[in-house]
Amino acid sequence: MRLEYIKNNKKSLYIKLLMNDELNKYLHDIDELVENKVNELINLFAEKENINEEMKYNQQLLWIKSMNNIKNRAEEIILKEYIYV
Repeated sequence: MRLEYIKNNKKSLYIKLLMNDELNKYLHDIDELVENKVNELINLFAEKENINEEMKYNQQLLWIKSMNNIKNRAEEIILKEYIYV
C-alpha cells in the first residue's frame, strides 16, 4: 500500500528512492515498523479492554469479536499514521 501511495502521491520520493536503489529497503523498513506498531496497539487495546486468555477459553465468540474489532482499529490507525502520509 505504501508503494502505491508514494507512486501516486509522492513521485519525487519514489523517484529518489528508485534512483538510489533504496526503494526495497525503505519498503521493508516501513513494513517492519508497521507490523510492530500494529502488534503493540493490539496488545495495548486488549489490555485496556481486559481481553485476555481466560476470556478466550470461556467466551470464545466474544473474544473473537473483540479481537477483530481491536485489530481493525489498530490497522486503521497505522494506515493513517504510517502508510498514507
